[in-house]
Amino acid sequence: MNPLSAFLPLLRPAVFTTLSFVGIASAAGCSKPVEPPPAAPYAETAIAQSTTITPSSSISGIAAPYKNVAIQSSLTEPTDAVYVRQGDHVHQGQLLAQLDTADLRAELESDLATAQNYAAATEHNVYSGGMSIAQGNQALNAAQASLKQAQANLFRDQQILARANALLKQGYISVQQEQIDAASVRDDVGVVHQDQANIVSDQATVQANGTNVTAPGLQSSSIAESQAEERMALSNAGQVRVQIAKTTIVSPINGIVVNRNLNPGEYPGTRQIFTIQQTDPMYVYLRGSSSQIAGIKRGAIATITAAAAAGHTITAKGTVSGVLDQIVPGSTQFQVVVTLQNPHHIFRSGMPVQGYVALPAVHGVGVPSTAFTDENRDMIQIVQPNSTVKSVHVTEVASDGSTAIVSGVDQGTRVISNSESANLGDGEKVSYER
Repeated sequence: MNPLSAFLPLLRPAVFTTLSFVGIASAAGCSKPVEPPPAAPYAETAIAQSTTITPSSSISGIAAPYKNVAIQSSLTEPTDAVYVRQGDHVHQGQLLAQLDTADLRAELESDLATAQNYAAATEHNVYSGGMSIAQGNQALNAAQASLKQAQANLFRDQQILARANALLKQGYISVQQEQIDAASVRDDVGVVHQDQANIVSDQATVQANGTNVTAPGLQSSSIAESQAEERMALSNAGQVRVQIAKTTIVSPINGIVVNRNLNPGEYPGTRQIFTIQQTDPMYVYLRGSSSQIAGIKRGAIATITAAAAAGHTITAKGTVSGVLDQIVPGSTQFQVVVTLQNPHHIFRSGMPVQGYVALPAVHGVGVPSTAFTDENRDMIQIVQPNSTVKSVHVTEVASDGSTAIVSGVDQGTRVISNSESANLGDGEKVSYER
């Protein structure tokens, strides 16, 4: 047995320990410095907070005139002059054209002369009617007086005849005398009958003439007839005056002449001779689906834009004046009518426009509109207290383009405002402070 073998168990730990220290020292002297872990990526964030927004609905449409007036003339008179051209701005009451009035003025003079003639006839009938009534009354009075006289003569002659009959029986007078007295009585009876017939005739005349020129009767009817003829002639004259007034063709509105179809010397005929459009204010007709027009109220403010030259746009504010149901029965297209003030005529009829109609205000938890991570706009990403990212399902209630009101996230939550461009995964740590 080797005498050193008894000491080896005691020496090995010390040797190995020494070698270990030497190995560690050698390794330490040859290794590179350890690099710090990479910094968390920066994410732009915003705090979800309670807010109120006024959303709007974007609907395309077309500008249209407030009024479109087509002017025609039913007169058969030639045109003396035309004072406007297409494209001219005109005001209400402005003279557009003048038609010839010579024939109409001659017709007016004829009607006035006819009316004057019937007025004279009326005056004549008044006088002649009064005279006829007076003469009829006088004739009736005379006939009545004549009857009384004839009746008195008859009564007297009847008394004489009675005495003659008595004397004849006594032989005091001759038969011839009695016959003479009887003949007188018969003549008196004839006179009485004639006077009675005259009274009946005169009474009929008086009744036909009337008691005066205003009472019902023949004379008043003659007067009424001439008065009616006078009124008819004056009415014709009034109609001619209206036609003369229509020969002066004026604009009924403030607007623009978009069509002129009349020249000096031409007859208007039945065609449309002028078309005038009022474009201040003007209408804008926005056509959209039920989802686009839902919530739009009459009186809502609408911002209207249209493309202009050199890539510019023109903008004006209007007011919703009506929300119309389906344009064509069975369709799903609706129409929003906007009244737009257009004092400088920068909008023109027929322009395609885009309308942004304000909807009722909405209150709730708001997040940036750029926070949505998908096209359905129902997912956003939030930053948890440990700075890690988490996707959250939300429901968009309304949006005004910059802020969206959502449900599914609490007020005070930190939201990544550009999730789609940040391209962050759930659980990934982020930095939101610079």
